Amino acid sequence: MSTKHPIPGTDGNLYVPYDQRTGNSSTVFFTRDLSPAGLQKIYDRVSANLTGKICVKLHTGEAEGPNIIPRPWVKELFAEKLPDATIVETNTYYEGSRYTTEAHRETLRINGWTFCPVDILDEDGVATLPVKNGKWFDEMHVGKNLLNYDSMLTLTHFKGHAMGGFGGSNKNIGIGCADGRIGKKEIHTTPGQPNMWNIAEEELMERMTESTHATVDHFGSRISFINVMRNMSVSCDCEGAGAEPVVTPDIGILASLDILAVDQACIDLIYHLPFGGGKAMIERVETRHGLRQLSYMKELGMGNDRYTLIDLDNGEKEITAEEAVADILPQWKPDAYNTFKGRNQI
Repeated sequence: MSTKHPIPGTDGNLYVPYDQRTGNSSTVFFTRDLSPAGLQKIYDRVSANLTGKICVKLHTGEAEGPNIIPRPWVKELFAEKLPDATIVETNTYYEGSRYTTEAHRETLRINGWTFCPVDILDEDGVATLPVKNGKWFDEMHVGKNLLNYDSMLTLTHFKGHAMGGFGGSNKNIGIGCADGRIGKKEIHTTPGQPNMWNIAEEELMERMTESTHATVDHFGSRISFINVMRNMSVSCDCEGAGAEPVVTPDIGILASLDILAVDQACIDLIYHLPFGGGKAMIERVETRHGLRQLSYMKELGMGNDRYTLIDLDNGEKEITAEEAVADILPQWKPDAYNTFKGRNQI
């Protein structure tokens, strides 16, 4: 941990409209096709840089969690596009169904993640990665096995989060690659504090983002980001079956080689949902000061908050966030993967 005494940034509760942002822009791909075919279609646009031994950072969820990316989608993606890849996860900081490696593997079995190798990165210990220009950390502790991979696909279920406000690619990596005993503690807990969750708001967003920065820098150009905007409870997948009911309508899938651009685009789509469709998510994001994730990624030089949104459903037309969600009604409607018994087992 850094020996500095930093002061957290501010305004993590204030949304910055697109026309008030400055700097360069990146490309973000978008499809409304929430299906195995849609996932494969958008994967093809960000996969050329994934070479060598590929890991897929996925939130596999607490036991029988209802909102994770449908397992059959991922199974088909692996079969068609990633036959030699490995799902990677880490154990949790809290005591739940993924707290120990033994319990974690049983939860993976329950949730159906049995069609490919799953590497629990901190099963055999930890490694450290440098944090470039970090104000909270000089290094971050990650699962040791992360160093065994050449490339990473960050496959994220975009949703809310109890403390982070929202969970996009930044949260998936920043919390999800930090090991369960040291790294996650460094992010969430001030040493000597009895409350393991005492770090919150802007400071939490910055610590989490610095953790992400370490992993993104480690992979360099060999990392890609896909965010699936489906079943977006205000709760994280780590709350499992206890998650708040979904009220935000499904939107689609976004992908980019720029982590900031893809998370920012998802937030923009939420803010532009018509008829108040984004109200619940916006409230969760702003009350937790979660927008600091985005502004701090920009400060750290991790990407651009301006982007060109490419509509893969309409001849690769350039569209705005407002245009992307213009036809979405405010009511969430469950799909086939929400209605059958044993939803994660087919």
